[in-house]
Amino acid sequence: MNAIRAIAAALFFASAAHAQTVPAGDYHQHVFSAADIAMIGPSAGLVPLDADQLVPLLDAAGIRRAVLLSIAYMAGSPSRKVDDELAKVRMENDWTAAQAARYPGRLIAFCSFNPLKEYALAELERCANTPGLDHGIKLHIGNSDVQLDDPAHVARLRQVFAAANAHGMAIVIHLRANIGKKRPYGAAQARIFLDQVLPAAPDVVVQVAHFAGSGPGYDDPPAQAAMAVLADAVENHDPHANNLWFDVASIVDRDIGPETAALVVKLIRQVGVGRVLYGTDSAQGANLRPRESWAAFRKLPLSPAEFAHIAANVPPYFPEPP
Repeated sequence: MNAIRAIAAALFFASAAHAQTVPAGDYHQHVFSAADIAMIGPSAGLVPLDADQLVPLLDAAGIRRAVLLSIAYMAGSPSRKVDDELAKVRMENDWTAAQAARYPGRLIAFCSFNPLKEYALAELERCANTPGLDHGIKLHIGNSDVQLDDPAHVARLRQVFAAANAHGMAIVIHLRANIGKKRPYGAAQARIFLDQVLPAAPDVVVQVAHFAGSGPGYDDPPAQAAMAVLADAVENHDPHANNLWFDVASIVDRDIGPETAALVVKLIRQVGVGRVLYGTDSAQGANLRPRESWAAFRKLPLSPAEFAHIAANVPPYFPEPP
């Protein structure tokens, strides 16, 4: 039976490769409330963006589903002073869930918070028991200034991962350490994540955002070094990497150089096209919109069958259509 399924899959991807390939989903997207924009400030050049504005951008790319990753973690950034912080975190998570609920079966929302905050586990518990927020969590290591060299931070991450695992919630993690503060990041930190944090969530999908970078672009040697550790772990069947998936949100732009493109392809093939998820990141500012982002990604030196396989991937956390 497995052999038959493998042959059928191969035939499907071979035939799909000859068609106009578009992603089944955009598994790394953001929406922005008016409260978000007020908090972030005008210098960022961002504007409110809700689901009604995002869905036409997905339609233009032929994308039928997307994951809205809450940006509630921004209220908990140590570089920002926010009054009534927890209330704002909850409000943002609920607003993101309400946006996804406008397009049931097409959009889902992930809850978010700074994992180092004293309210982190309580907010995770609330999300786990709130319909529409129970699919997963989004953690942003850089924005939250989590440092994998700090044993206390690692212990806290383990608690959060274990709680998400207990509730069957997937985890999307922006693993790249804070760039502005020049926090240590690279192979050593990826190894800590692999060996000490991932074992706390053995049963759920852990999606590493931006191929362990941040985007836009992938000219980031520390991120490349971190991703190399994770790719080696997958390739060598490290049990801690069993449920690792990787999204390519915004790492391939129009100006990607041939050496960086070749490295991205090498890493994709090393982890296997079956673990790679397409994502756009926020449709704001200079970021490419979904249609243009997928077109840029299609310029990588991958085969048509490889593009078709990546485009067809649907992670286990996304509900089956009714």
